Amino acid sequence: MKERTTELVHGFRHAVPYINTHRNKIFVIMLNGEAIKHKNFYNIINDIGLLHSLGIRLVIVYGARPQINTSLKKNNIQAEYYQYNRITDIYSLELIKKEAGSLQLEIIARLSMSLNNTPLQGANINVVSGNFVIAQPLGVKDGIDYIYTGCIRRIEKDAIVHQLNNKNIVLIGPIAASVTGENFNLLSEDIATKIAISLQAEKMIGFCNEQGITNSYGEVISEIFPKKLKEFLKNNQEIKKSTVLFLRGAIKACQNGVKRSHFISYQENGALLQELFSREGIGTQIVMESSEKILHAKVNDIGGIIELIRPLEKAGILVYRSRKQLETEIDKFIIIKRENLIIACVALYVFKKEKIGEMACLAVHPDYRKSSRGQLLLRAIENQSLKIGLKKIFVMTTCSIHWFQENGFVPVNIDSLPKIKRKIYNHQRKSKILMLYL
Repeated sequence: MKERTTELVHGFRHAVPYINTHRNKIFVIMLNGEAIKHKNFYNIINDIGLLHSLGIRLVIVYGARPQINTSLKKNNIQAEYYQYNRITDIYSLELIKKEAGSLQLEIIARLSMSLNNTPLQGANINVVSGNFVIAQPLGVKDGIDYIYTGCIRRIEKDAIVHQLNNKNIVLIGPIAASVTGENFNLLSEDIATKIAISLQAEKMIGFCNEQGITNSYGEVISEIFPKKLKEFLKNNQEIKKSTVLFLRGAIKACQNGVKRSHFISYQENGALLQELFSREGIGTQIVMESSEKILHAKVNDIGGIIELIRPLEKAGILVYRSRKQLETEIDKFIIIKRENLIIACVALYVFKKEKIGEMACLAVHPDYRKSSRGQLLLRAIENQSLKIGLKKIFVMTTCSIHWFQENGFVPVNIDSLPKIKRKIYNHQRKSKILMLYL
């Protein structure tokens, strides 16, 4: 029982920074038809309700591709596509409207559920749908008449924002009306992308059958830039249509001001929460710049540095530094931040006369020690040392001797230290001294 309690408390504490960061932000969630018909959809809806309860402003865009295809097949209508767009005649449109309308009602019903002993108990979520997207016909392209397949003419941004400010969830489907009073079938991925850009949403989130984008070894690519994603799509022509459409939209969104797009599994229970409220996430992020940044530390970072180094100090791996000392020496620290959390730090102390620097207080969060964060900080220290004209960098360590040797340091004796460091060397601690020649 104690172990379970500790895990619960740790989880809550771990999530708090993300809860504070996400509050009042706009997320556009793209629910494709595959996600809606999967048995895990019940959990996805509950997690969406939780996001709403945490003060996140939500726009849900849903698709109905597999449901539409099933309906067309039952009615002996052949689904026709050209360049990823469905060709929609009047008979297909009526069936599409029926399926889209049915899913809209289902989603609203799920979000309205607030019975006792259910995850949305007492949530009282208001869901609003309407003519937030104005359509126009796609027309004739390459001799192909798309008939009732349309594209977006404009997004009614102010109307959406008004509903979000009133704490309503906005729900938008793949059918949109035109200024002529006609209905058109649109790509839901295109709607989600255009809305995310129009609202300058913090995030656009999509679902797939796998846990994000995977490399040739089947490993999830946790973060990818638009340029690399374009190459990925070009080299993987067999990817599902819905995946291609969302990822193309994610590229466009990132290039037009949406900070992050996330791609996660609709099969994994809790994937949405794991992606948004944990350091590592669980799926793939599409970003213009890395969520990790190497920065010079500031006074506001002291709390994060203390949280990182205290366990190592207690274990005797690092020498104790008081908060007051850190405040005095904060300009010597370089940190790695991920989602506003400090996951690694290091300090450089300069001895100008001898043109030597001391690399000290190297610490990496336990979740990231199998990655290359230590090497990244070492390279940052090397670059800074070269800029200010240092010739050598030394470290004093009791436990990480081999790591430093693997990264170019060689053992030296105490006489290699700057004079002031020789005087205060702790012979009782017996730290090993290693030197890196720049």
